[in-house]
Amino acid sequence: MGDPPKIDGGITPHIMILDGRGSEAVAFYEKAFGAKLAFSQMADDGKRFLHAHLSLNGGSLLMHDDFPEFRGHAPAGPIGGTVLHLEVDDADTSWKQALAAGASIKFDIADQFWGARYGQVTDPFGHTWSIGSPIK
Repeated sequence: MGDPPKIDGGITPHIMILDGRGSEAVAFYEKAFGAKLAFSQMADDGKRFLHAHLSLNGGSLLMHDDFPEFRGHAPAGPIGGTVLHLEVDDADTSWKQALAAGASIKFDIADQFWGARYGQVTDPFGHTWSIGSPIK
């Protein structure tokens, strides 16, 4: 797929997908959030991502499948505590798209006191995404 796109600085999330479900995750992020797979490198098994670079909402999301055979006997830690935020033009449209793709509601979308239309969903892989836009 060529060379990975350049990351211009700032903070870029890099997430791990458990249970060899990286391909499912890419398909979900494309459908739910309009992501585009910009680069990928598969493991020797041809099933798991060593690295995937998605372009998403003007930024990058890096991800890889879990490789339990390389972490010894320590289990992967629980997923939680991290929220990936998408600032969009129309939070309600993005919200409906994520739910239609299979996300579940964690914090229902509503007008918030800080001036944003905001809510949180959980993707099928355990990651929390907040979706927000300024109240118009």
